[in-house]
Amino acid sequence: MKILNYSFNDEKLLDLALTQSGADSAHNNERLEFIGDRVLGLSVAVLLYEMFPNEAEGELARRHATLVSTDTLAIVAGKIGLEKHIRHGHMTAGRTKHILADAMEAVFGAIYLDAGFNVVRDIIIDIWRELAAAEIVAPKDAKTALQEFVQKNHTGELPVYEYLPQTGPAHSPVFNVSVSALGKSATGSGASKKQASTAAAAELLKILAF
Repeated sequence: MKILNYSFNDEKLLDLALTQSGADSAHNNERLEFIGDRVLGLSVAVLLYEMFPNEAEGELARRHATLVSTDTLAIVAGKIGLEKHIRHGHMTAGRTKHILADAMEAVFGAIYLDAGFNVVRDIIIDIWRELAAAEIVAPKDAKTALQEFVQKNHTGELPVYEYLPQTGPAHSPVFNVSVSALGKSATGSGASKKQASTAAAAELLKILAF
């Protein structure tokens, strides 16, 4: 089977990359995801350094955060139909995005082990160059954008975040966060507290914008 127009020399690596921990607690894609996350991060960092030579570190960092986010990874995974090949235990609606993103990173990790950094870097850059070019101005992360929106509309006030009880299985917890500002509130979930608070901020921004 080909993924991203790449044919694996070791098909077992691809099989492992597509096995979620809910399907096999002992032999799954978590270790490959660990590698893939680093490979993706470095590849995108180099791409942004070359594409935006006049931007400061902070602007590059915001672009990078958006481009390697769970949302972006899930979108890429969806475009190549990765969900059709993932072996998972129970892909609930709340976990689908994270399972897709984790599998996408694991595939990159598998390609790295199968063929080396240069090959996986070229595959990543081929996809992410268009994604990076779509953002003319460096994006602000949702938490920063929400804070600026709130302070602009109510001087001195800051959004208030509250960590809610975790959900999901012990080996793959889902963090939940609530954020309130300007009389409105929203919640968000993610594989980490940072992801959950960012998701909550993004949801509240949508509410406050109308």
